[in-house]
Amino acid sequence: MSKILVTGADGFIGSHLTEELIKEGHDVKAFVYYNSFNNWGWLDTLPKEILNEIEIFSGDVRDPNGVKESMKGIDEVYHLAALIAIPFSYHSPDSYVDTNIKGTLNVLQAARELETKRVLVTSTSEVYGTAQYVPIDEKHPFQGQSPYSATKIGADRIAESFYKSFNSPLTIVRPFNTYGPRQSARAVIPTIITQLLAGKEEIELGALTPTRDFNYVKDTVQGFIEIAKSDNTIGEEVNIATQDEISIGQLAEELIKQINPNAKIITEEERMRPEKSEVNRLLGANDKIQKLTNWKPKYTLETGLAETIEFLRNNLDKYKTDIYNI
Repeated sequence: MSKILVTGADGFIGSHLTEELIKEGHDVKAFVYYNSFNNWGWLDTLPKEILNEIEIFSGDVRDPNGVKESMKGIDEVYHLAALIAIPFSYHSPDSYVDTNIKGTLNVLQAARELETKRVLVTSTSEVYGTAQYVPIDEKHPFQGQSPYSATKIGADRIAESFYKSFNSPLTIVRPFNTYGPRQSARAVIPTIITQLLAGKEEIELGALTPTRDFNYVKDTVQGFIEIAKSDNTIGEEVNIATQDEISIGQLAEELIKQINPNAKIITEEERMRPEKSEVNRLLGANDKIQKLTNWKPKYTLETGLAETIEFLRNNLDKYKTDIYNI
């Protein structure tokens, strides 16, 4: 089994990925964001028998010294650490450049110097912007419709340059919208569910017409693992997508029907993106990942939402349902 480093292991997808890699028997080091509280994010909620198997490294991906130190003796790096909230990127874009672009460069530089066997760089479907055609395959043009997406485009292109310039053994992994247990209320699905579970009769949302291709987090994690297993994915950009879409309004209505049929949707101006920044349609193609790996989505939206609702019901006290989480 490989010695694996997961950056952003304290976050939503990173904690699920770290947990699954431990269950598969890998030797895993978790790179978590340093803080004086010694808080390891969602890793702190894992069962003790899982947590005790994880080596914790506290650092900051913006610092090349700590990144290189964390990668010594590592065979594979799953680089997930990033700033991802789009509204926050509107007023703090510098932090996105530092974390998403410079942080990725730090990982790539260290991997080159240390001759790391494999690097997976995490992208996002937001780099595509509003679909110019569907389903969106990996050849779709890139559109920086927010400072966040622009920095992710930059990080992807730097990764591409390392593959083409130095033959770095890397893959750009591009998940479409992931949801599930442990996701913050910054994202639309937990925003809807936590408001409903808190008993709100008016559910505050932004735009309702945009469509998204939602991956359940366990499918996303399995996508990462299968991509890492395949030598055919080296030098490639690979979507993780269900190739199915639903509008935010339809999604909200379905969740309202399941949790509190009396609730109504209220559009709140604060939650609206600037008009030209809104990504109106995301529907991903998954032909490439299914051709290059053994991955197939296992969870339906219904099954994934049921597990997410159950988690949020049991952890509602961890969420601030009375404010707009950016």
